[in-house]
Amino acid sequence: QVHLVESGGGLVQPGGSLRLSCETSGFTFDWYAIGWFRQAPGKEREGVSCIGSRDESYRTEYVDSVKGRFTISRDKDKDTSYLQMDNLQYEDAAVYYCVTTFDDDCDSTMAAKVEDDVAAWGQGTQVTVSS
Repeated sequence: QVHLVESGGGLVQPGGSLRLSCETSGFTFDWYAIGWFRQAPGKEREGVSCIGSRDESYRTEYVDSVKGRFTISRDKDKDTSYLQMDNLQYEDAAVYYCVTTFDDDCDSTMAAKVEDDVAAWGQGTQVTVSS
């Protein structure tokens, strides 16, 4: 059975850092892209970053608002993806989710919808930015 479990969220001051983890099981991790999304209260879930599969040379993508501040990575030995978030701002506060659509590329993964039958989502981890 496929599982994705996020961790690492918490409370941080503006300018601070957090490292989120997405531990996966139940599928061949290195074959598929992993995406990170976030959802703030009253807003739609939005794609933040993605890292492609081994066949996609682990190509990365970022939404413009996080470029230069967030870094996505993956560890095939641990079946885990990471999202390093630096210089966090108030607008970064949200519940962060990881997802796979069982595609190898980020174009498909970043188009994932909550209602997609083929997408597997984690339960989310809360990131709060407050002084």
